[in-house]
Amino acid sequence: MIKFEIFNGRRIRNVMMKGRLWACMVIIISNFSFLIPNLAAQSRSQWRDSVEVLNRQLRQHPNDVNLRLLKAEANVNLEEWDYALTEYGRILRADERNLAALFFRAYVHEKQHHYAEAKADYDAFLAIEPLHFEARLGLAHVLQKMGKKKDVVDELNHIVQMFPDSADAYAARAAFETEQQQYEVAAYDWGEAIRLRPGNVDYTISKVDVLLRLGRKPEAREALDDLASRGTPRGVLKEWYDRTK
Repeated sequence: MIKFEIFNGRRIRNVMMKGRLWACMVIIISNFSFLIPNLAAQSRSQWRDSVEVLNRQLRQHPNDVNLRLLKAEANVNLEEWDYALTEYGRILRADERNLAALFFRAYVHEKQHHYAEAKADYDAFLAIEPLHFEARLGLAHVLQKMGKKKDVVDELNHIVQMFPDSADAYAARAAFETEQQQYEVAAYDWGEAIRLRPGNVDYTISKVDVLLRLGRKPEAREALDDLASRGTPRGVLKEWYDRTK
């Protein structure tokens, strides 16, 4: 489920886009399926009730942007992508610089495999908010879906340059490099992600996987030992330890 905030004016407040695997705090560029943190879970029937209530309110206040954002929220949670696109389109026709609508319409376009349209919305968003980390990751993901590998590399490099203290920036680049079988540079980037977020299990396992692909078993075992020393049960790591023998 997705929970959106109410947006005030043209500034986004606390927009955080998370991948399904971020339950373990790992970014996998090859399988981004972005979700907003669920702050108030509702059932599908409750979301449908919300749509009915919001539709009644919108008949009385058709120009209320917040109501339309909430209506789009419910549509997205119900996977009613076309209805969500309609709501975001109405908002953007009235205010083409509405960041919330641009950001989430890009998400909906990506869900519908409308990658060119998603890219256009991310580009428009970033023209207004160039330092928005999650939008830049979203753009990189869409570029990858479009098969624009050089542009993906350029964007991920740009993200690392813009956010040199972000473990997630290095992890995003490392995930893409791993997928491209560029294991040497991936090992470096996973290492930087771990340096910035020590003890992260997923980052370390990802680095171990890359080290094993490179045949560097002693380094892989050392990384596993570090995880174990930080409290990860060795039993959980047994499969990986076995591969280092």
